[in-house]
Amino acid sequence: MARILVVDDEKSIRNTLKDVLEYEKYEVDLAEDGVTGIKMFSQETYDVVLCDIKMAKMDGIEVLQNIQEISADVPVIMISGHGNIDTAVDSIKKGAFDFLEKPLDLNRLLITIRNALDRGSLISQTKVLRKQVSKKFEIVGESPAIIALKEMIDKVAPTEARVLITGANGTGKELVAHQIHEKSSRARGPFVEVNCAAIPSELIESELFGHEKGSFTSAIKQHIGKFEQAGGGTIFLDEVGDMSLAAQAKVLRALQENKITRVGSDKDIHVDVRVIAATNKNIRDEIERNTFREDLYHRLSVILIHVPSLNERNDDIPLLAEHFNTLICGEYGMSPKKITPDAISELQKITWTGNVREFRNVLERLIILCPEAITGRDVIAYAHPVSGFGEI
Repeated sequence: MARILVVDDEKSIRNTLKDVLEYEKYEVDLAEDGVTGIKMFSQETYDVVLCDIKMAKMDGIEVLQNIQEISADVPVIMISGHGNIDTAVDSIKKGAFDFLEKPLDLNRLLITIRNALDRGSLISQTKVLRKQVSKKFEIVGESPAIIALKEMIDKVAPTEARVLITGANGTGKELVAHQIHEKSSRARGPFVEVNCAAIPSELIESELFGHEKGSFTSAIKQHIGKFEQAGGGTIFLDEVGDMSLAAQAKVLRALQENKITRVGSDKDIHVDVRVIAATNKNIRDEIERNTFREDLYHRLSVILIHVPSLNERNDDIPLLAEHFNTLICGEYGMSPKKITPDAISELQKITWTGNVREFRNVLERLIILCPEAITGRDVIAYAHPVSGFGEI
């Protein structure tokens, strides 16, 4: 049952609202002035607040501001008299959900409350999803290498500096990019990922910069590229070392001038994006082979971050095991499995050529195949199933 706080210095209005809202199965509390309303709001949990604008002791705008300081997510619906419309409009600018004019239209009142509750529900769901995403992209570990990595992310994230992330496949370069974005001033903007290795060279320009209708045979409609989609946020160029030289030239221009041109157009489009790139290649070697532009490398590598391999941070395996155990079991809707000390010991003996990605896959396999606890014997059997008693 949703809880509603009504703040109004007119007793008749308070009581009328209470009767109407309780008839609609809402739980209602009443406050006769702004000071009392703020005190009640700070002590209890409410889903919606109805607040009069013109009140003694403290006016509704001040009540709104105090409520937002306590909990900005709770929608506040302002109630205004005929002479307070300008003030009511001002309250919307200051964060109120809506305003209702006296005398109150009860149908509109109930619709506005339902809309406010729906918005509150969406905000709560978004917070849950953000936590799930944050958990998914969490960098787990307490080894010196990971502590240094996290410290570097904390230093770099608040800036607008371009970052080049290096490391072997499966080390977690994408996690680093996500963490930089989430800790930056662009966190509320989009995070757009482009896997440069997965896009054919003849399509990479269209994917990055977009194209106009009719610019080539299959261009049946206009396409907005990733740089435009990432406006106000971050674009992550994964495996940038696999990008064609032609696309590299256009990316270089985008970095130099903050402008792009769609394929088939001569119109410049301003873009506001932060660029983070990643590669598993040695870019210096690629420059020597003339497959990567040196000027682009220098543009991308304002900050260089290297992600260590799992074998370089073997001490993090117990923490990673518990992290993925919780995460994977949560995805399958089951309780986390017990992982025995000898299982951890066996996991630490393995040379992880696929790094954290391989480790996660192995742990998921163990969770599925082991009915109860995961033991060292299970790790030997199932970590590399082409040998041992788990041979397939």
